[in-house]
Amino acid sequence: MSKQDIIHAYRHLYRQGLRAVQYSKPARYTLRDRLRLAFRKASASDFDTQKINNTLEFLQYATIQNGLEHKIVKNLLFVWWNQERGGKARPRSRILTQDEVQIKTTTFDSLNHNIRMLNESMGMCMPAMTVRDPN
Repeated sequence: MSKQDIIHAYRHLYRQGLRAVQYSKPARYTLRDRLRLAFRKASASDFDTQKINNTLEFLQYATIQNGLEHKIVKNLLFVWWNQERGGKARPRSRILTQDEVQIKTTTFDSLNHNIRMLNESMGMCMPAMTVRDPN
């Protein structure tokens, strides 16, 4: 894909994602941050037009009806939002032990694996990554 095609893919995914979450406040910022991170980390050879079209179709179905697609998008964005916040309401004052750091860094591995399997089975390109900052 050319650079212009990648920019258009980002804009289409972002626009359709905003429609799917109905422009709700925490979800739109989480969606924006995840898409930015996915497009910045990936190379131009990683983008496949068919996968992007399948993802757009998935987000379109999430927009149209309140079915399984909408619930998947809603729950993914909720988990990603909690992950960005650190999963807690207020900051901790004590230093984490080595075991706690290990748990916090591997907590979302099974979720990312499930997202990769969903992408593989449906031919989509939902971002499945974790920023490894336990604090």
